[in-house]
Amino acid sequence: MSDTARTVLAGLGSVRSDLEDLYQDLHRHPELGLREHRTAKKAAESLRRSGYDVTEGVGGTGVIGVLANGDGPVVMARADMDALPVRERTGLPYASTATVTDEDGREQPVMHACGHDVHVTSLVGCARLLAGHRDDWRGTFVALFQPSEENGAGARAMVEDGLTDRSPRPDVVLAQHVLPYPAGYVGTRAGSFLSAADSLRVTVHGRGAHGSAPQASVDPVVIAASVVVRLQTVVSRELAATTPAVVTVGSIHAGSGPNVIPDRAVLELNVRTYDDATRTQVLDAIKRIVRAECEASGSPREPEFERLSTFPPTVNDEEPTRRVAEAFGVYFGDDAHTVELQTASEDMSEIPGAFGVPFTYWAIGGTDPDRYAEAARKGTVAQDIPVNHSAAFAPVVQPTLDTGVSALTVAALAWLGDGDRAA
Repeated sequence: MSDTARTVLAGLGSVRSDLEDLYQDLHRHPELGLREHRTAKKAAESLRRSGYDVTEGVGGTGVIGVLANGDGPVVMARADMDALPVRERTGLPYASTATVTDEDGREQPVMHACGHDVHVTSLVGCARLLAGHRDDWRGTFVALFQPSEENGAGARAMVEDGLTDRSPRPDVVLAQHVLPYPAGYVGTRAGSFLSAADSLRVTVHGRGAHGSAPQASVDPVVIAASVVVRLQTVVSRELAATTPAVVTVGSIHAGSGPNVIPDRAVLELNVRTYDDATRTQVLDAIKRIVRAECEASGSPREPEFERLSTFPPTVNDEEPTRRVAEAFGVYFGDDAHTVELQTASEDMSEIPGAFGVPFTYWAIGGTDPDRYAEAARKGTVAQDIPVNHSAAFAPVVQPTLDTGVSALTVAALAWLGDGDRAA
């Protein structure tokens, strides 16, 4: 396989300039979830030029490209396309100045603050290289470009729009994500890799009154404050120290002025867990605590709970992860690592779940290696290296793109390029 991968990737130099241009174009023109029309069109056009059978508009803006190349395994590689409502502050010459109008008529900035432009470009590059070296592998390669990962809706939308009928059933699904590790880094992890995520909106009810007469009120601000403090004990006092979880209250809204006690407060929470039992335990604890604080304060109404979004845990299957890790070790050498457990979340696993097939999902680095090394030397990585979703998040063009293309290609050829396994 390593010889096959090196043969296919020898063509990377011929497409590198095009891929760098594509990446900078995508970065300059980000699109929010389910609005990725321009991005999807560019991906579809590239696939068609390379000879893929292309289906567009799956789950809204999703794209499927299929390249059948004889008998052998079917390998699907997935890239997400959407950006975030963040105002870019990278200072790059190709920085985004894009804005969109939201449902309330407000103008929002848009930025590729999570590296999905890297993912799209890498999959386009991998698809082109495989198409240009068909004599070196056998099987079917499926390039899937998914919309709306950031809100957890895109994978489900593609599945509900007939994904399993519109694509060959893969033997394995592959995906990757750029993270703030040094560019050139690749990291695999068997088993739990990314957390499940649940976002909730909680409304607690009180009785409004004049700020000068708190005795006439049931103050929902105080209830909300008590809830926030008590929720900090869920992880620290209800879970074992060896059980990872995160409970974050990211938003509180209550009241309209300093001398008016409102009649309600709204909290928005985010929960990260790694298995169903812990997920259930934490969500149940949140509801118990909120209800108890409301009852203790004499709230006139039961609190309300609304699920805003949910992401499944990303749990890599052992066998495909081992196979990819071995292939990475051969090709990348000392740049191949075991990546740490991450508290970020993804909806990608719903795609292999719909087909009932195994998957593996890995990390690549995107930070300037010298900058990362200097921050590591000073012990200031957390302070000096921008992370995903930061307005300053800006993967260096190279070697990030070369690594992303190479990792997808090497991983795909771990199935497609091995004649014994393909048989």
